[in-house]
Amino acid sequence: MALVEGMCLASIGTDTGGSIRIPSAACGTVGLKPTHGELPLDGIVPLSPTCDHVGPMALTVEDARLVFQALKGLKGTMGPTGTTGTRPGLPRRITFGVPSGYLLERLDSDVRETLGRVRAELIRAGHSVIDVEIDGSRATPDTYLHIVLPEAAWYHAATLDSHPSGYSPGVRLRLELGGYVLAEDYVRAMQRRERLTSAVDQALGGCDALLLPSLAIPAPVIGAQSVEIDGLTEPLRAAMLRLTQLFNLTGHPAIALPAGVNRSGLPISMQLVTARHQTDQLLAIAGAVEAQMVMTGPGSVGGGTG
Repeated sequence: MALVEGMCLASIGTDTGGSIRIPSAACGTVGLKPTHGELPLDGIVPLSPTCDHVGPMALTVEDARLVFQALKGLKGTMGPTGTTGTRPGLPRRITFGVPSGYLLERLDSDVRETLGRVRAELIRAGHSVIDVEIDGSRATPDTYLHIVLPEAAWYHAATLDSHPSGYSPGVRLRLELGGYVLAEDYVRAMQRRERLTSAVDQALGGCDALLLPSLAIPAPVIGAQSVEIDGLTEPLRAAMLRLTQLFNLTGHPAIALPAGVNRSGLPISMQLVTARHQTDQLLAIAGAVEAQMVMTGPGSVGGGTG
């Protein structure tokens, strides 16, 4: 809320399944999850060390870029606009890949309409948008749970045993569940993770960035436990994690940026994903997309650019 109201330039969050990108999407701001391991996690209480990320939340892509560079400790010459570091060059024609199948099969109608509008705007701007496949992506939730839960249970075991009341009931339940995941299940999930990482790499092989919504739904009502999408009811938590948690497993950099509002005025967000260790390129592409949406559509809700 402080960020949306302009009380600060930026904030820093952690993202194990989407906790930078999801609130950013729901509030109409920008949230960046860099490549896994790109920013140190020193001093941060881990949840799942192999999925944990830290990154900036900001009003604009440029602000997120500045904070990201500061977090990396980059040193650069101050340019004419007062910014530091160098921006990678972009091709005049960027190719975006829209994942088909599991990731996009269940979307709120306003979110689906916004994705179509953004896709059309990018094509009108001279870019290319193609459909791509991410093989095995349907296994994401199961793979995610069999990695995150035991890793979290391992780290929190001592305090969970000695001070269980210090955890909220929902968190305590998930941590306790992690203690029942077999080592065989964990190893099997890590193998599936490698296949998912290769599948995302392959999908990115024919494009510069993946394009998909950050959230399958607009911002939900506070306290809601379930949501209806396409006439089917599902747990809210599962619906909110569906489009983000894959890239925590694979470690690819991803960014959420505002793409307009739904019929009720709630923010809708698009997500961009690039190859691992190409976070600077991701930010450059996101800046180009942000500018295009501001020129042709409602732009950001809380970001102050449209």
